[in-house]
Amino acid sequence: MGMPMRIAVGSTNPTKVLAVREIMELVYPGAEVFGVDVESGVPDQPVGMEETISGAINRARQALEKGKADIGVGIEAGIYPVPNSLTGYFDIQFCAIVDREGWITIGHGPGFEYPPYVIRRIKEGVEAGKAMDELVGERDLKKKIGAIGYLTHGILPRKELNKLAVLMALVPRMNRELYR
Repeated sequence: MGMPMRIAVGSTNPTKVLAVREIMELVYPGAEVFGVDVESGVPDQPVGMEETISGAINRARQALEKGKADIGVGIEAGIYPVPNSLTGYFDIQFCAIVDREGWITIGHGPGFEYPPYVIRRIKEGVEAGKAMDELVGERDLKKKIGAIGYLTHGILPRKELNKLAVLMALVPRMNRELYR
């Protein structure tokens, strides 16, 4: 048996690192999962799926290299337009996973709407996490239960939302014979 698989997460945010660790331990038992401080290469508050996916891929690629890992994982949350929704936008977490062969797999979690105040602040150039902190009088909510944890009264903390995105990005890797 060789060295355990090294999985680098392109973030030091505990909700992201723990989410990746909890899912990867199920799929790759014994893997070493750790966070790496990287830049997303997109605005602090991505808008649109393309920008959000680019941020996730950038994070995954940098984590792979900087962490000298076997797999790099990037998670990026952004808002995208949704017709007929209350605010016109949903927040969604995208996860990108890249390996040493350059194979990129992508998944995302469920979408939800921020309160109108948060969307207004985003349009003014404020990152969603900061706007949510302002709205509810919290600090660093995104590193704890997140906006979704607050909005669901603790039923779905951010870590769990991130875990769903990670698992969805793993689907092709868990079923390689169906995707290659």
